Amino acid sequence: MSLQDRIINHFTDNIQTQQQSIAGLCELIEYASQRMVNALLNDKKILACGNGFSATTVQLLVAAMLNQFERDRPSLPAIALNTDAVTLTAIANDYHFDDIFAKQVRALGQNGDILLVYTESDHCSNIAKAISAAHDKDISVIALTGDNNGMLSPLLHETDIEVRVPAQSCARIHETHVLITHCLCDLIDHQLFG
Repeated sequence: MSLQDRIINHFTDNIQTQQQSIAGLCELIEYASQRMVNALLNDKKILACGNGFSATTVQLLVAAMLNQFERDRPSLPAIALNTDAVTLTAIANDYHFDDIFAKQVRALGQNGDILLVYTESDHCSNIAKAISAAHDKDISVIALTGDNNGMLSPLLHETDIEVRVPAQSCARIHETHVLITHCLCDLIDHQLFG
């Protein structure tokens, strides 16, 4: 297979994943945006976390919330739980890596906030603990996952939302999570600011 064929395969796989996502995820993305808007209108905040590549998507979301997405507007309250290296390593060192997000959720989260979690793999026990901590504080969870992630679904409550990308490839899941994040940012801006 030539290098150009490999490139074409990446683009083709991405397009197919996006097309499958359109059919099954539009309503869930809309509902997730409405849940986030409701929290923001009630002076609550968005807490977000993810590991590895997902951590970059968390930062993308939080930067768009705190600064702007595609238009100038007031800042919206959001916190990326995966960006403070000192806090993360202190918790991992003194307790366990699985606790790096849960301890922050317990300290920073309030009833009515939203915990938005991103994961493209099933290796996410720290995300699982964050979800449990959120539930303990009556914080709703929105989980962006993929088809290779069966660990989180059983942890979610009926009132939580799972936006499951129909793909097994971590690359395709991550790419789609970025697009979903852009959709969420746009829908939040549209609902709040017209």
